Amino acid sequence: MHLLFVCTGNTCRSPLAEGIARRLIAERQLTDLTVSSAGTSAWPESPASDGSLLVSLEQGIDISAHRARQLSPEIVAAADVILAMGPHHLERAEALGGSGRSHMLTAFAGDEARAVSDPFGGDLDVYRATYRELEHEIGGILDAITRQRQG
Repeated sequence: MHLLFVCTGNTCRSPLAEGIARRLIAERQLTDLTVSSAGTSAWPESPASDGSLLVSLEQGIDISAHRARQLSPEIVAAADVILAMGPHHLERAEALGGSGRSHMLTAFAGDEARAVSDPFGGDLDVYRATYRELEHEIGGILDAITRQRQG
């Protein structure tokens, strides 16, 4: 199963989410899950933002090799589950062929659908808060996937 995280520029939230998911997947030994990310308005090949890079490194996750990708029909088609950071990301993923597989990241595990806080332009504390929010939500998503597979 391939999970795709989508935000705007693919430099802040979605690279953080991808890094967090990779770590949690490895810790839980979910060997058949893969992850990637893309942005609805990405500048291709841009690195992760300094804030995302620094906060991920604080948590032992290295996203320094990340390069932004523009969301495309091909990227959408390759994903089994598309997890959007906000409503406009969800709309774009669905418009590119992701209907039925696209979800607000916060709603996938049964929580209320709401946008994930965008740390762009904020200080490190803002990025840390977004990291904690993503870590909590992604843990719930992996729990939900595990339950679905068992049931």
